[in-house]
Amino acid sequence: MALNLLASLPICNFNRLPPIPSKGPISLVKSRSGIVVQCMPASKISNSPTALRRSANYQPTDWHYNYIQSLRNEYTGESCTRQNNMLKEQVRMMLHKVVDPIEQLELIDILQRLGISYHFEEEIKKILEGLYNNIDNGSDTDTWKTKNLYATALKFRLLRQHGYIVSQEVFNSFMDERGNFKACLCEDTKGMLSLYEASFLSIENENILEDAREFSTKHLKVYVKKNKDKNLSALVSHSLEVPLHWRMLRLEARWFIDIYRKREDMNTILLELAELDFNMVQATHQEDLKELSRSWKSTGLAENLNFVRDRPLECLLWTMGVMFQPQFGYFRRTIAKFVALITVIDDIYDVYGTLDELECFTNAVERWDINAMDGLPEYMKLCFFALHNSVNELAFDILKEQGVNIIRYLKKVWADLCRAYLLEAKWYHNRYTPSLQEYIENAWISVAGPNLMVQAYFCVTNPLTSEALDCLEEYPNMIRWSTLISRLADDLGTSTDEIKRGDVPKSIQCYMNETGASEEDAREYIRCMISATWKKMNEVRVASSPFSQTYIDISFNVARMAQFMYQHGDGHGAGNHETKGHILSLLIQPIPLNKNRCD
Repeated sequence: MALNLLASLPICNFNRLPPIPSKGPISLVKSRSGIVVQCMPASKISNSPTALRRSANYQPTDWHYNYIQSLRNEYTGESCTRQNNMLKEQVRMMLHKVVDPIEQLELIDILQRLGISYHFEEEIKKILEGLYNNIDNGSDTDTWKTKNLYATALKFRLLRQHGYIVSQEVFNSFMDERGNFKACLCEDTKGMLSLYEASFLSIENENILEDAREFSTKHLKVYVKKNKDKNLSALVSHSLEVPLHWRMLRLEARWFIDIYRKREDMNTILLELAELDFNMVQATHQEDLKELSRSWKSTGLAENLNFVRDRPLECLLWTMGVMFQPQFGYFRRTIAKFVALITVIDDIYDVYGTLDELECFTNAVERWDINAMDGLPEYMKLCFFALHNSVNELAFDILKEQGVNIIRYLKKVWADLCRAYLLEAKWYHNRYTPSLQEYIENAWISVAGPNLMVQAYFCVTNPLTSEALDCLEEYPNMIRWSTLISRLADDLGTSTDEIKRGDVPKSIQCYMNETGASEEDAREYIRCMISATWKKMNEVRVASSPFSQTYIDISFNVARMAQFMYQHGDGHGAGNHETKGHILSLLIQPIPLNKNRCD
């Protein structure tokens, strides 16, 4: 049985998985079951409050408006900026002075994990370019010929992460005559951890890296049980839970700052910059949050639609996790508002709306005419108007700044999303369980990733290009793979609760229904799909693209954020305890510093 074979493999063979829709126009309104979207006449819409309605029993927000507006942060102003700039110059000098290749790589790795590498992009690029050219022209130093597994794997990971093409065959020298990794490597735990992390930068059909992941995982698990070095064991356990390449960057920085503080080789300048910069960036995010909270309150949606999730802070957390850097405030606030709107619309389709109402709301979005709201029930009118205004506001901003009318692109992504929601609603009302393939064809749209990523493009790109706009209309691969990971991670975290309250079957249930597999095996299959899809994502780094590096980073970070939000259940809508803790550490509570740090 294919499932048992896949469950026994460390890496999933993507060719065994249900194919994702090929590039090109996507049909979202008709499935193999013959279900077709068709709007009901307005005369059949029920405005009666006694219409049969479901409820998801969502809890009210823990972060009320007055609390958000009361947030104060002392890490602003000239004194902090002056101290921050001074520390950055000291780090910049370090980057120029370090000449040993291993020390250069370790410094870059530390800067990335501390969350401050964005200040030194040019310096890092120059160092990596030099290291890559040494490989390319055959003049690599003896350091890389001494079979240093730690250094080789670290170099491989950082170069691939930054878009350089490095062959998996750099690991051949660590393999025996049978093609297996040498058993003696198990004694080098630091090297094994470096190899493990490097293996997650693999692409399809890289057998050496597949073997590397299996080999390193096995021996790292043994090491954790022995628990010889607490600091190293903490790093190993952390990576085995979620590899570095899949982690949400801001949370990783917050965690690693605490770990780095305890290291014997800790550099005081790096730590001081990381702590101060984290708090200063957090202050920027708090201002984003206050503005979003005011904007969201002004829509009146949470107050007037008591069945929906009121989650402005979680919505900002999503966008902060995707692009945390201070200069992307417009992106964070704009996309967070759309995440909030999507949350409301999702609740209307999933929980509250009747099928005929949902058909008419979909039709209104497709028409994109404010007069289309006349035929909607009262509770939908407010939602449609808020959506119409928010989308037109983004379009106005772009027209004003770049002279390009983007309305047709925005209309398309919202129509696609609502059609996908409607198809799921029809599946639910018809008690229809789709095949896994049929489910995925629709669900990678209904997770709202394509919608948000197209709008994100307009928030971070100037100038817009016709080549990129044409590509966006077809949903390029980096959007497809990123949103597929998001959908599967969402299903792993939320499907149990959603099925209990009566939702459409998710990928896990579709696979169980189709194959007769147990839930445990089905979950393993979905995890295998995520791993395989990450290989497709990794190809995006080196593929030809009309998009900026910033936008490519967004596609990776969307997938990372989804895995973070749903790692311990529903981190977006269910008042998840883990999410509350992360919100406190990332958005609310600064890192305690010495009182004179910014004086």
